[in-house]
Order: sequence, then structure tokens, then C-alpha cells
Amino acid sequence: MSERAPAPGGLELVESLVNTVDLESGADSLDSAEGRARLGLGEDEVAGARELRESLRAVLLAHAGHPPHRAVTPLGELLARAPLLLAVDARDGSAHLAAADGRALHSRVAAAVAEALVAGTWTRLKACEAVTCHWAYYDRSPAGRGRWCSMSVCGAREKMRRYRAK
Repeated sequence: MSERAPAPGGLELVESLVNTVDLESGADSLDSAEGRARLGLGEDEVAGARELRESLRAVLLAHAGHPPHRAVTPLGELLARAPLLLAVDARDGSAHLAAADGRALHSRVAAAVAEALVAGTWTRLKACEAVTCHWAYYDRSPAGRGRWCSMSVCGAREKMRRYRAK
């Protein structure tokens, strides 16, 4: 949907997960083996990934000042069950949070969110306000007030709707 550059750091995983479904067409890349492989998911993990995806979308909509698109399991509940560990590099003493189970999507997302919280970038990941889109994007605007995944698509459609309404 968007021509934007991917989100920085671990937020690229979150953005990729949220963008596995095209709300306008209904196409869901989690339905294909290739789509699942991109996220390191087995077929038995798809239902949990979809639940996590929609909880993340609700939070990203909130980051952009919009109400949730539907009722979802609160993200905090889902991530509370995601084991993380503190990894410390013996050579230089640097430390970071990591997924306790490197394959577990919930843990990888929890680590990405924690990293973004520390970096101060978590609230810059948003969902497009267009009801037929809600695509995740990283808001790089100076004021952090981006509203659409793409100004040339969703933004232009909304501006045209407003113009016609006048």
C-alpha cells in the first residue's frame, strides 16, 4: 500500500505483521506458506498471529488518535505472556532485550516494542486513518502528525471526499 521506507529497528517486524492483510481486498499473506515463512510462523501459529496483528493495529490506530477498528484482546495481555530475556554481551557489556524463544512471534514483537519504547519511537508507528486501509506506517513527519500511509493514495482520496462534500 505505502511507498514509505520500512520502520526502523524491530518496529519493522511489527509493521510487517500488521501489514500482512489488505483490508480493502481481504488478501491475507498469512494464508500462504511464503507469507508465514517471512515471519517465521508455522501453520499452527496463524490464529495467534492474527490476534496479535489486530491488537497491534488497534494500538497503532490509537497512536494516530483514532478509535479501534473492532474489539480486540488488549495488546498488554498478549505481550504479558511473551517471555523475554536480558542478553548481555560478555565482550563489551552491552545489553538488550531479546525473545526467550527466538521463533515465538509474541516474544519477538514484545522485544521490538521494548526496544522502541527505550528509543522513543514506539508512538511513531501508526495505522492509516482510512477505514478501508489501516495500513501500518512509521511517521517520519517532523511534528509526528502523519495521518495516512500514503499521501498520494489514502490522503488524496480523503481530500477528494472532503472537496466533493463541500
